[in-house]
Order: sequence, then C-alpha cells, then structure tokens
Amino acid sequence: MYGIVTKAIGDLVVTNHGVAQWEAIQEKAGVEADFLVGNEPYPDDLAYRLVGAAAEVLGCDVDAFLIRFGEHWVLKTGMESYGALLKSGGVSLADFLVKLPNFHTRVSLLYPQLTPPEFSCTDIGAHSMRLHYFTQRPGLTSFMIGLLRGLSTLYETPVRITLVAQKAKGDDHDIFEIDWGAPKE
Repeated sequence: MYGIVTKAIGDLVVTNHGVAQWEAIQEKAGVEADFLVGNEPYPDDLAYRLVGAAAEVLGCDVDAFLIRFGEHWVLKTGMESYGALLKSGGVSLADFLVKLPNFHTRVSLLYPQLTPPEFSCTDIGAHSMRLHYFTQRPGLTSFMIGLLRGLSTLYETPVRITLVAQKAKGDDHDIFEIDWGAPKE
C-alpha cells in the first residue's frame, strides 16, 4: 500500500482522538508512519499493524475502525488527493459504481505501483445492484463497507448495504447488495 494510506489512518485518528492517541498507536504498531512518504509504496503489513493497534488503543474492534476509515478515505483523503477524479467518476452513486474500474485505471496513473482491487456490477436495477469485490488483500471487507458509506454521503444517496457473499467465509469474492430504495412519493 502507498504511504497515503498510513497518512490517512493518522489523519483519521488525530482528527477524532488527538495527537497523543496517534503517537500511542504508532508506538504499539512499531511503525513511524509520520515519516512515510504519501506517494511511495510500502509493505501492506505497515497499514495492517496500524489498523490493529488503532483498534486496540481506541477500544473498538478492527471492523468498526475499518468502516470509519473507509468513510474517512472517501470524504477526506479522496477529496483532498483526487477530488476531481471522484467528482467526475459518475453522475450518481450507481453510475460511479458501474464505472469504478475506470476510476482505478485513472488513479493508477497517480500511483503506478498500485495493485487496486477489481470490481464488477451485476443485477443492476432502478434502485439496487450487486457490487462484486475482488482483492488480493485479506480483511478489508469492512473498509469496503466504509467506502460505500462514504460514497453514499458524497452522492447524497442513502443506501442499505448487505454482504451477500464473503471471501473470508469461503466464497470466491465479496458481493455487496447495494439498495438505494425506491423514491418517496
């Protein structure tokens, strides 16, 4: 993962819990994340250690932290780092999700050593779809839920997200049912 990920973890913690908590998390993880460069790649293990330490220091479970981090990633890190790409990614949440592979192709131009996940959409209806999430990195399903929540906020489209298949439970990949409901009459 790139240093931008560890910097975003720090930003989330400092913004919500203060510098002292971020320092405690770095110490517990054995990572001096403040010295990592945002546009340089680093071993995934650094980010995983920071997330685990953050959950422990902040007294929450890893999944809850990853959901918060996913939302933060879209609404703060993403908007600051590549907001124009996010805004041009689609005219609606559904449009953005369908075009998600194109989005990652453009982000790869900024981060040439990026190994992004792959996505596809099926069962696309007027008010719902299934998003298929393929990744080599384990344990990021909750981060994906947070990303989807962040995108929901960005596109002002309340959603219900249901995990209908999970790689961690033996499925080939994660599948999210995303329902933005019928319009109110």
